[in-house]
Amino acid sequence: MKIFRRKRNQKDREIAPEEIFLDSANQSQFDRAQFEGRLEKPISRRTFRWLFVSFGLICVALLAQAGKLELIHGAAYAAESAANSLRATTLFAPRGIITDLHGNVLAYNVEKADGSVRRYYTIPAMGQIIGYVSYPKKDAQGQYYDTVENGLSGLEAEYNAELSGTNGELLTETDALGHVRSQGVIIQPKEGKTLVLSIDASVEQALANALADVAKRNNFLGGAGVIMDVHTGAIRAIASYPSYDPNVMSNGGPANIIAGYNTDPGRPFLDRAIQGLYAPGSIVKPYIAAGALTDGVITPNTVIDDTGALRVPDPYHPGHSFVYTGWRALGPVDVRKAIAWSSDIFFYTVGGGFGNQKGLGIDRLDYWYHQFGLNKPTGVDLPGEAAGLIPSPAWKEQALHTPWYLGDTYFTAIGQYATQVTPIQMVRAIAAVANDGKLLTPTLLANQTPSYTTIPVSPATFTVVHEGMREGVTSALAHNLDVPYISVAAKTGTAQVGVNNQYDNAWVEGFFPYDHPQYAFAVVLGRGPSGLGEKAVTVMREFLDTLHAQNAPIVGGTATTTSTALVFGTTTPS
Repeated sequence: MKIFRRKRNQKDREIAPEEIFLDSANQSQFDRAQFEGRLEKPISRRTFRWLFVSFGLICVALLAQAGKLELIHGAAYAAESAANSLRATTLFAPRGIITDLHGNVLAYNVEKADGSVRRYYTIPAMGQIIGYVSYPKKDAQGQYYDTVENGLSGLEAEYNAELSGTNGELLTETDALGHVRSQGVIIQPKEGKTLVLSIDASVEQALANALADVAKRNNFLGGAGVIMDVHTGAIRAIASYPSYDPNVMSNGGPANIIAGYNTDPGRPFLDRAIQGLYAPGSIVKPYIAAGALTDGVITPNTVIDDTGALRVPDPYHPGHSFVYTGWRALGPVDVRKAIAWSSDIFFYTVGGGFGNQKGLGIDRLDYWYHQFGLNKPTGVDLPGEAAGLIPSPAWKEQALHTPWYLGDTYFTAIGQYATQVTPIQMVRAIAAVANDGKLLTPTLLANQTPSYTTIPVSPATFTVVHEGMREGVTSALAHNLDVPYISVAAKTGTAQVGVNNQYDNAWVEGFFPYDHPQYAFAVVLGRGPSGLGEKAVTVMREFLDTLHAQNAPIVGGTATTTSTALVFGTTTPS
């Protein structure tokens, strides 16, 4: 107490300044400057005693309570605190769905306790186009160490960023027995974007079914087909055969089915529409004709006598000749008939020259092939597109270390030798013929602004090519496409492949309607029995007939948009 109380002399009755109390209210209006109204009374020792006793009792009570918590209940409270835990759990965001042009769902999600499972409607020959996904992965304790659902192929991979949502987070407090004491979402999951395709599911299914049907019946190893809008580049159907079930691939099984995919000689994981490289054969002739007309090598009235063979004297061995045969002797042909009847002799001559007839030469052949988009990717929005190959002297020197010969030019002019193209390249090229020179970038997304470059060929020249292709349908090699319900222009092609040319690639390309082109098509059947070069035309005929039977607008019908049930028939999601 000595700390707080100043020692005083008991006999001294004077009041110290700190012992003077003033009336703060000053209700009596004392003159405080003269110290009126002051109360003067010394603070007694008793007051200090009570203050210290009270303070001491409070301290004792606090110490007692602290001791009780620590010594008596401390272990229990510590155990309870340790038993309670906070755990953050990922809330998986739903992946965006994929629909066709009319809203029919092609890929969707089935919810489960800890996320969702991807499901696909299994249209034949479309597995490589849609693709499949990988799911988040757990460790041995059942905890997720990978919380991302990724697209691994096809559109699922190409548009993975758009389809992927943003995961959320759930915070959970549990006790020692695992009972949830509190729970709350601290980050809401955000669903991925819906992907609306330019594909029409009914058109897609018709193409896929026709492709698979003809390929199976005629023992072709595989095939592909594409239908594209000639004004926008929008792909209405794209199919690759054989294909796989994306439900199986996303699920990772059954293992025996996946093993079958891996050992199938048809290579179902290969997207033949954009990755399959095929010798095009005669379907390149419309582009060579357009180039030769534009360069002035020929006119629409130029006639070349197709005798069935071209004999070129061997300059190093007098009396000997190199013989380049055609598929048959056609007699005198102009450019329209040469396209319609696929005259090899005409295009040998136009490509490399013969006698008094000047040819384009390999450099201009290479130029025109590039103008029509060959030997480079189209830019279609699918992963892994192949560039193809147009052989040239530089390529031959680098690849084979041998010089370029005139015969190489002849064969390149008819789409043989080392020429390789993809179906997506060919549908793009023939669409440019149909629309008078716009080389469009193909797209699988709906409602995109068209992107294109312009080919330096006049509309009048393209009209000549159109006429030759139409004649090919009305009276020549593509006559099976001469249907009464829509006018078609087409060019067929057959390319011999294999070590001994024992297999055929069968091609057809074209557009419809002839008078006002709207859609281009390209179909290939690969590595089939020799002599079946017309079977690609059969695919297109089955395709057109199916859509005609459905009264589909794409072939001039008046049917309204089909529902999902009608599009997919009995096909159900796996």
